[in-house]
Amino acid sequence: MRLNEQVVLVTGGSRGLGSETVKAFAREGAKVVINYFNSEAKALELKKQIGGNAIAIQADVRNAGQVQAMFQQAKDYFGKPITTVVNNALVNFRFDPAAKKDAASIAWEDFNVQLESAVGGALNTVQAGLPGFKEIEFGRIINIGTNLFQNPVVAYHDYTTSKAALLGFTRNMANELGQYGITVNMVSGGLLKMTDASSATSAEVFQLIKSSTPLRKVTDPSEVADAIVFFASPWGRAVTGQNLVVDGGLVMD
Repeated sequence: MRLNEQVVLVTGGSRGLGSETVKAFAREGAKVVINYFNSEAKALELKKQIGGNAIAIQADVRNAGQVQAMFQQAKDYFGKPITTVVNNALVNFRFDPAAKKDAASIAWEDFNVQLESAVGGALNTVQAGLPGFKEIEFGRIINIGTNLFQNPVVAYHDYTTSKAALLGFTRNMANELGQYGITVNMVSGGLLKMTDASSATSAEVFQLIKSSTPLRKVTDPSEVADAIVFFASPWGRAVTGQNLVVDGGLVMD
């Protein structure tokens, strides 16, 4: 399915990487659903920029009922089901190396918070989207990971573990859902410069990444967004179960 025929949901789509992903799909003519949790003003401003090909919908990805309602609202608005889901939402987390919990202080509840949003949120969107995917025999699911579980420049225990679990989720779903014309992949950036979540990252950490990366730069959110669009495009139609690391070559997998 061509990009300009798709209806794309981007969870956490009002800011950071989510916002850049929304813009990238809109640029290609896709209809976009801008999901937000708290950032209503940013979501509405982004919708205003794009126009009639966008709708902003508030929903907590951790709540299956709210996610189901969002899918129905999007279908009612665009007249056809969501075809593509980008699981990008990041709940209650900032990349703050000074404030992060270390191995002695982190609690299982901290892990649960991130697992619930990363894996639980992805499960909710996949299950909400399945009827529509099966109906049209097409679906694209792109989960947002991180290169930190391969190269933990900073040991963000809860966040990194949840994203490693999301890769397992990605590959299991790819194996089961391929028979319905659905691909499931992951795109993993590193610490991106600059998003709301990474605004607390120190200049020293960014400099370490820059100096260690073959391209000698910190990856920009728009660069990751373009890779996400690839997996939804016809050029990515034979790719599933993969994790594409988009970080300027810091991690070579």
